[in-house]
Amino acid sequence: MGVSIALILFSLLLLLLVLMHKGKGGGLSDMFGGGMQSSVGGSSVAERNLDRITVIVGLCWFACIVALGIIMKVKN
Repeated sequence: MGVSIALILFSLLLLLLVLMHKGKGGGLSDMFGGGMQSSVGGSSVAERNLDRITVIVGLCWFACIVALGIIMKVKN
């Protein structure tokens, strides 16, 4: 039961994080910083942090799916 709730929460969080990413137009950096980009990495600190958080949440989401699969296999 707890893994199912975690999966739902991670799914919603992942959806929000993906929608916050920069598309062809602006993104999180344009929303708050007016489009200023760092010259070193080509993206702002906010975008890089958003990328990292999205990857971490995506891995947690994947782990929940694997855990649910294992639980369902053990129960049957």
